[in-house]
Amino acid sequence: MKVNILMSTYNGERFLAEQIESILAQTFQDWNLLIRDDGSTDKTCDIISSFCEQDSRIRFINKDVKQNLGVIASFHAVLTEEAADYYFLCDQDDVWLPDKMQVCLDEAVKHPQDLPVMVYMDLKVVDENLRILNESMIRSQSHHANTQLVQELTENTVTGGVAMFNHALAQLWQGDETIIMHDWYLALLASALGKLIYIDQPGELYRQHGNNVLGARTLGKRFKIFRLGPRYIFTRYWKLIHDTQKQANYLLKFSALPKDAREMIENFSDIDKQSFIGRLSRILKYKYSKNQWKHIFVFRFLLLTNIYNERNK
Repeated sequence: MKVNILMSTYNGERFLAEQIESILAQTFQDWNLLIRDDGSTDKTCDIISSFCEQDSRIRFINKDVKQNLGVIASFHAVLTEEAADYYFLCDQDDVWLPDKMQVCLDEAVKHPQDLPVMVYMDLKVVDENLRILNESMIRSQSHHANTQLVQELTENTVTGGVAMFNHALAQLWQGDETIIMHDWYLALLASALGKLIYIDQPGELYRQHGNNVLGARTLGKRFKIFRLGPRYIFTRYWKLIHDTQKQANYLLKFSALPKDAREMIENFSDIDKQSFIGRLSRILKYKYSKNQWKHIFVFRFLLLTNIYNERNK
């Protein structure tokens, strides 16, 4: 069994060593850590090179090539560097709990290798100094973990740092799709064409700091959004609805997509172009929704009123 850990770094000198140390401390030890740097200007590359010298399982795949591809393209470049049976996504600034890999692999091997499978865990949200801010990111941010396509279609609960997937799923992502985020798209592929599995225990300490690309929905971030006002919030939601429609449409190219999944995606992809009765009937039939009541309200309000589409006519 070959297991690759995929890491993309960018100016991660503050926390990178601590993340790699947590990988070295895993109870499962038969892994390869492939690291691609996305054009760092700090000492990130020096830290990577130092760990490579200490452990042959760690490889710096673009040591002599400095190029900034962006988060999604950089992760895809690491993924396609070398084939494996199982892949773990890894961020540069978190800390993996010791049995994270073993727990995920124990679940993954229960399923046929030709079935696209993704396994993910919960996270403990911590501050820069690893003080716990929240014991469960899933419960505080999403209320529940998604495992079905209809859930993952409109809202992602999979965080890359606690996600792993098999080669059957890896082969489905071509890398040229215009997607929202790679962990979300892989979860969509798994829920539509294979199996998306959640393990209800934390797999890592998810560090919150000023340079997070996305990060947890902390109280401070929520207040910042609220201060921008309703118009900003609704505009942001409407853009996200359209982005999720576009992202989901990529699944329609797969001939193996089940009939009910294809119908669900097709009816979501142009729901905003239907009459009021058409939009309402589709929401009721397919249960398009979100994971928290406040998000459900905004999401369905925008779809039913179609207010932003009407304004843009």
